[in-house]
Amino acid sequence: MTDGSVSEESTGDPGPVRQAPDGSAGRPGPGRRRARGGGRRRWLAAGGVAALATVLGLSLALRSGAAPACAAAPAGLAAPAALAAGRMPLAAPPIGGTVHKGKATFYDSKGAGGNCSYPSAPANRLYVALGPTEYSAGAACGGYLDVTGPRGTVRVLIMDQCPECAPGHVDLSREAFARIADPVQGIVTVSYRAAVDPPLSGPLTFRIKEGASQYWFAALVAEHGNPLRAVEVRQGSGAWRTAARQDYNYWLIDSGAGPGPYAVRVTDVYGHRVTATGVTMSPGRVQRSTVKMYGGSAPAARTAPSTRPPSPRPSATPSRTTASPSAVASATAPAPQDGTGPPALAASSVPDAGQPVDCASRG
Repeated sequence: MTDGSVSEESTGDPGPVRQAPDGSAGRPGPGRRRARGGGRRRWLAAGGVAALATVLGLSLALRSGAAPACAAAPAGLAAPAALAAGRMPLAAPPIGGTVHKGKATFYDSKGAGGNCSYPSAPANRLYVALGPTEYSAGAACGGYLDVTGPRGTVRVLIMDQCPECAPGHVDLSREAFARIADPVQGIVTVSYRAAVDPPLSGPLTFRIKEGASQYWFAALVAEHGNPLRAVEVRQGSGAWRTAARQDYNYWLIDSGAGPGPYAVRVTDVYGHRVTATGVTMSPGRVQRSTVKMYGGSAPAARTAPSTRPPSPRPSATPSRTTASPSAVASATAPAPQDGTGPPALAASSVPDAGQPVDCASRG
């Protein structure tokens, strides 16, 4: 066989033995090699045992429901051979300037942020879901695609997974599909490519997951433009600890990263690397830094000076808008130019989101 399964070589099995009319063993069937001298009886005995084993094995296989020997190998066993032959694509998000050709359909996330766990769909509602291969266990989240169809090109945020989509099948939002084709068509031929270093709508944001603590760290990073390669966390002057990306787009450190505040170092697939400091253990809140993934740092957030005298004592319950941890770029990113010191990082309240979306419920 040539399908990658293990072939069985001949072991000298003589096959079934003919019986003489008197019940004694006769000559071997046609086409079989004769045994010589005293080895004939051993040969015949071995043939009988082999035949019996074959019958018993076939019987057991039929009773247990096993597939015949010539059936296709299980997917888990066939995958290595298929990959070696180049017949199966490796799981990886679309990156670089490679143009992919395929088809597009559309769906409605109903405002949800998809399997990438974003609190909501983008305000312009231009987004896309990719099949498991290109979604690549969350590695594609936060990147952008330029999709071209019969009517033109649209840029969409990768925010969801389409479980039934094969490589080359992109499932657009209804609004995005309408930019490139008539929705009446339902499905159209398209080409698409990754948008490298797309314009950023703002600085990096961080959302600590509900249930996180100093003993279990989980953070969602957003507004990074390109797909991410790595997220590292440290507290104070400690060592950097690498977080593990989950398929729902949170970055986890199972043993925790301490009580915080944290420095978070973010690296994308094209080598851009920045560091934000002052990220706090504030589950369920989006913390917006002033560090952009590329293109320089955003201006520091400023508030008008207050004319009220300072309070004689600190408030027992800090306001959500008064947090002022710093966010600075690493050596590979430009430093702020205003010379006023570390920029502020404000925390804003968001709905209780961040749970993985059940893609089977997508319309």
